[in-house]
Amino acid sequence: MTGDTYTYSMDAPVSRPPQRVVSLVPSVTESLFDLMLGDRLIAITDYCIYPVEGVAKLPRIGGTKNPDVQRIIDMRPDLVIANQEENRKEDVEALKAAKIPVWVTFPKTVADAFNLLWNIMHVFDEPAMVPRVRLIEQTMDWVWRISEKRVEDAVCRVFAPIWLDPLMIFNGDTYASDLLRICGGVNVFAGRERQYPLAADLGEAQAIPMDAARVSGRDVRYPRVTMDEVVATQPDVILLPSEPFHFTQEHIALFSGLDIPAARDKRILLIDGSLLTWHGTRIAYALNSLPDLLFATGDT
Repeated sequence: MTGDTYTYSMDAPVSRPPQRVVSLVPSVTESLFDLMLGDRLIAITDYCIYPVEGVAKLPRIGGTKNPDVQRIIDMRPDLVIANQEENRKEDVEALKAAKIPVWVTFPKTVADAFNLLWNIMHVFDEPAMVPRVRLIEQTMDWVWRISEKRVEDAVCRVFAPIWLDPLMIFNGDTYASDLLRICGGVNVFAGRERQYPLAADLGEAQAIPMDAARVSGRDVRYPRVTMDEVVATQPDVILLPSEPFHFTQEHIALFSGLDIPAARDKRILLIDGSLLTWHGTRIAYALNSLPDLLFATGDT
């Protein structure tokens, strides 16, 4: 998660359908393949792992935070797709300075994610998968209606850390939080904002006012919290994702001793992190899996 922000757009900076594309966003790479556009990719990042067969032979140009910018420039792509959270401002600016069109995406809600899929199909002039995206949207509407009924009966309070040391979470102004809402969960830290410096976020120092020059414009959506704060929120379910921090079976013990419903009911669960944080076509997998993790199978 980047500390500062830069300009993003729902519209791609191209005047014709791109044929040579570099994706710096793993979820977008997968989505391009799912939208019948994988053949237009000429390079991807080291973290673009889906679909396995589709990405196997594509050139890799480094990580999301350290791509080989000069190599990308030498490839002269029609378009580079980036993401405000996953990619660095300086890399995007270097590509733009070299006259490479860069589409900086930034979905913060499930609706934003669907809008991006529709925009990709429009920009690339490839409507073959319109029926599939419509079906995913219909599935989302169905899941949401069921979730609203479930929440009326019993709110499912969810704690889902994304890092361990320090313990980091996402607040309500994120795609992951909105996805939990759609699936019937309530993010227990939806209203929590990041404070600066780190000691202030952990309650150990005075916070710098957000209108101060040294912190103005910094991202406040990923706070660091303490175990005492986790206990105070009394989550019913804890979801421990495999990324960006790889939680494993051994980490379940860190939360099992807390005086919270999730520990007492043994509802501390390991999940595929991509289901929670990858926007794009992977939302179809999330809608199929997350509701049953939040509510017992058969609960309506």
